Amino acid sequence: MKEYLTYFTKMRGSGGPPPAPRKAEILLSFAGSCVALYLIGLLHTLAMDVVKLPLIMAPFGASAVLVFGAFRSPLAQPRNVIGGHVLSALIGVTVYQLVGDNPTIAASLAVSTAIALMHLTKTLHPPGGATAFVTAAGGAAVHSLGYWYVLMPCAAGSMVLIAVGLLVNNLPREQKYPQFWF
Repeated sequence: MKEYLTYFTKMRGSGGPPPAPRKAEILLSFAGSCVALYLIGLLHTLAMDVVKLPLIMAPFGASAVLVFGAFRSPLAQPRNVIGGHVLSALIGVTVYQLVGDNPTIAASLAVSTAIALMHLTKTLHPPGGATAFVTAAGGAAVHSLGYWYVLMPCAAGSMVLIAVGLLVNNLPREQKYPQFWF
């Protein structure tokens, strides 16, 4: 009985709420994410006009939260952002090609496989799960691109986020981004 109580006691958490961020950090998070997502949108428009490849996808919003709002997190480091999206997109495309047009099976297999492989490659990035989901269960526009989707939008957009993150997150003297590359 005591083991069960210990188990449930862990669910109470410990300590208080996290410390509030500085106003400057909030402002930089806002500015950095706005600039990065705007640049991805501009590149999306150019890419669609020139080569008809999309560059914008919903998981970049979640990545922006990590890169600009939680830049110290291991999940927000360049290796994780780029590796997580690219690996997850590769898995999503492959699972779709193996499973076919069954979004329920494709999404569950792609996300689960992406989590496992991101763990194995030390590239865990939660928005990568969304990338695997979108890539495996997305519509005809995503599926028609096949493995091109890995490059545009996944790799290219991830690199834009990291590039802007490097510039913005290092503006304050006391901040350092990234914490690690590899």
